[in-house]
Amino acid sequence: MKLKLKKGLTLNLAGGLPDTVSVQEVFPALYAIAPDDFPGTAFKPVVKEGDSVAVGSPLMFSKNNPELKIVSPVNGTVKAIVRGARRKIINIILEKGDVKVSTPALPEVVDANTAREFLANSGMLALFRKRPYDIVPMPDEEIRDIFISAFDSAPLAASEKYISSLFSMSDYQAGIDVLCKLTSGKIYLSHRKELNFDSLNGVEKVCVEGPYPSSNAGVQIANIKPVNKGETVWTLSLETLGRIGRLILKGEYNFETMVAVTGPEVENPSVVKTIIGAQVEPLLKDRIAQATHHQRIISGNVLVGSAVSLQDFLRYPYRQITVIAEGDDRDEFMGWASVAPSKMSESRSVPGHFLKRLFAPDARLNGGRRAMIMSGEYDRVIPLDILPEYLIKAILSKNIEDMEKLGIYEVAPEDFAAAEYVDTSKLPLQQIVRDGLDYLRKELE
Repeated sequence: MKLKLKKGLTLNLAGGLPDTVSVQEVFPALYAIAPDDFPGTAFKPVVKEGDSVAVGSPLMFSKNNPELKIVSPVNGTVKAIVRGARRKIINIILEKGDVKVSTPALPEVVDANTAREFLANSGMLALFRKRPYDIVPMPDEEIRDIFISAFDSAPLAASEKYISSLFSMSDYQAGIDVLCKLTSGKIYLSHRKELNFDSLNGVEKVCVEGPYPSSNAGVQIANIKPVNKGETVWTLSLETLGRIGRLILKGEYNFETMVAVTGPEVENPSVVKTIIGAQVEPLLKDRIAQATHHQRIISGNVLVGSAVSLQDFLRYPYRQITVIAEGDDRDEFMGWASVAPSKMSESRSVPGHFLKRLFAPDARLNGGRRAMIMSGEYDRVIPLDILPEYLIKAILSKNIEDMEKLGIYEVAPEDFAAAEYVDTSKLPLQQIVRDGLDYLRKELE
């Protein structure tokens, strides 16, 4: 099956990976897991500072369903449990080291019930997302289909050959065999034509062409088999599939990940092999440019990622760091209204739009927020069969009936990242969609 998407966004950013780059291994001393990376349920810690944990040991469990757990990605000790306002857990910091604690035993997977129990207790289910709502699924849900995305089309992301190199085809097949027990529906594997998954059985392979956001699970679902009210679809990445298979075949937890360290402020763009939740500073050592201006470090890509400091940690989905200029200390003629050729823009009123060159943008908003302009600009970059401007208005007005009619069950915040970039109104579209999904779930469940 082939899926060719024409709508989308391509950003010509400097600091991309060269065609050939050697993978460097960096395994810092500190790691952290943030509950905010796992939306949809409140988590309660089962460890305290100073406890020893093995890889796969539970760190937190869901208050709504104690079977659902988040586990440690490394062997070591709990260095700190960082809390914020109202004692909210910001993250659990782990210090890697040798411990005598054993990894908890997992059930043997023989049917759907044991497969669900296996995924929940192993912490693998916390790495899944579900539609609607784009949240962590619960083990007892009825699943229509499962979608696996095997590539990343985000700006400056690593190519699929790095993503797929962590695990073998036998690992992927073992993971698929587990997923087949969960649903009577189909399992879809979306990939680029450069990757060959012909040897895998039990999945329907979809070759996807097109710019960002073609790798988003929501885009793939909407163009293959849309989600209707009352239906539930699970999604996961190729790395998560490999981790499940490795755990089934060898009983080994493997939370390694490939991180693309890229961006205009990176001197040596590279791919780093590390472990999820790794501290950022060691990953950027000898790679980030020394500059007198302020820099913004983003865990993720420039459209969807989270701003972090050197002392912070990788955030979900743990596979990219982008560094750009902050821009708050820049003195520019005409400020945000400048039409200098060095400015990257999707607007035809800016000369840079017509230049075939690489740009080094900064983090400035370039203008203030204003009333929504119904210009159809969202439609050019969102490859979904929806009316995005009207959906945003329905969310802002909290009109549940219109939200449902306009396709809110199909979307996730990341699906609006490209529209947020081109938005003349400078609206925080991703946050609006997240708030709308949370409101809808609260009212209907």
